[in-house]
Amino acid sequence: MNTNPFSLHEKTILVTGASSGIGRQVAIWLSKQGARIIAVGRDTQRLDETLSQLQGDGHCAEIFDFLSTDDTSAWMKKLVQATSPLDGLVHAAGVQLPLPIRAMGLEHWEKIFATNVTSGFSLIKAFRQKGVCRTPASIVMLSSVMAQVAQPALIGYCASKGAVESMVRAASLELAREGIRVNAVAPGVVKTEMAQKLEGLVGEDSMAAIERKHPLGLGEPLDVAYAVNYLLSPAARWVTGTSLVVDGGYLAE
Repeated sequence: MNTNPFSLHEKTILVTGASSGIGRQVAIWLSKQGARIIAVGRDTQRLDETLSQLQGDGHCAEIFDFLSTDDTSAWMKKLVQATSPLDGLVHAAGVQLPLPIRAMGLEHWEKIFATNVTSGFSLIKAFRQKGVCRTPASIVMLSSVMAQVAQPALIGYCASKGAVESMVRAASLELAREGIRVNAVAPGVVKTEMAQKLEGLVGEDSMAAIERKHPLGLGEPLDVAYAVNYLLSPAARWVTGTSLVVDGGYLAE
């Protein structure tokens, strides 16, 4: 018997956004902790790159686009029948799409919410279906410090991440009786392609100013993966409805 409360030995975890950035690093790290990974994304080649970096056996990749009209609940039920019931879900797929208010149209706003919020609701609803998850189970949503503070040109991103954290709180109360914990991880700025795109938009000087707001410097995807590991593991069995801030001190100012 494994007595390490942080171990994910023989747990099956579905990770969205696993084709790049934080999602990819989460998938890799969880596999090192003994988890079987179902890596979900939109790009076959990138997902295959992720799979090649996973440790252990029994992993698989699944193509799914949360902006499509496909039924997430039906997709997940079919997926579980072909693999195994899930012990955990990590929703790391998301977009930032920075734009100032004057330039943002409703279509742009709705795309951010569809990707960051509506997809999360669809996944929570799908995960709690009978036969889809084994209990006790854990759901982890990727939020951001931008749920609590803000930057110019990020109104859609800030609003969507605030919605994610409210959704997590409400879902945690409803699903506690079903043996499912629901939490979020709220990173500061992490060195990913998303951060590079932000730098391209705001410029080097502004990015340096953002970095100075992180007393411990910018984060690495692995810093977020460690926090996700904790929330998925038995060590967090008494933690639900919260957002774990992993931000190098950004919110402390």
